[in-house]
Amino acid sequence: MPHAITILADGFEEIEAVAVIDLLRRAGIDVTIIGLDGLEVRGARDIRVKADIALRDFGGTFDALVLPGGMPGTNNLAASEEVLEMVRMANSRGKICAAICAAPMVLARAGVLDMKKATCYPGCESMLAGAQLSEDAVVTDGNIVTSRAVGTAVPFALKLIELMVGEEASRKIGAAILY
Repeated sequence: MPHAITILADGFEEIEAVAVIDLLRRAGIDVTIIGLDGLEVRGARDIRVKADIALRDFGGTFDALVLPGGMPGTNNLAASEEVLEMVRMANSRGKICAAICAAPMVLARAGVLDMKKATCYPGCESMLAGAQLSEDAVVTDGNIVTSRAVGTAVPFALKLIELMVGEEASRKIGAAILY
């Protein structure tokens, strides 16, 4: 079974995190929710999520690393050397590195967006130096997947499902949710 991890930091965008986790799990993908600083993580709208494990305790393997946006969640992720190193390691091993909204700036800070096509929340483009910017809702360039905002969370998740378990699974989940 494919395994994805998502790292949540205080101030994460709830819809971008929970919608993606939900859809990946519907597709049979094992998803581990990792809390940057502990097990309880508070979203940007004060919705609290209980992580499966704290980042300091995670030592497992994974097929995809998924970062939700939101503020100050994205800044908290970008300030974590552990997160940046996980992104670099995942990228060097050809694992899917996915980020939505402002979170592609974490990928950029880790140095994995150079010469890659990417998208992000409008106004965050200057933080993606070196990337080839797009205004598409979801952009895939090799193992890098980026998306724009809350409104693109469903197609972002469906793209991850397609990459991890196939186009048919992505279509089935999309049809089941009337997308």
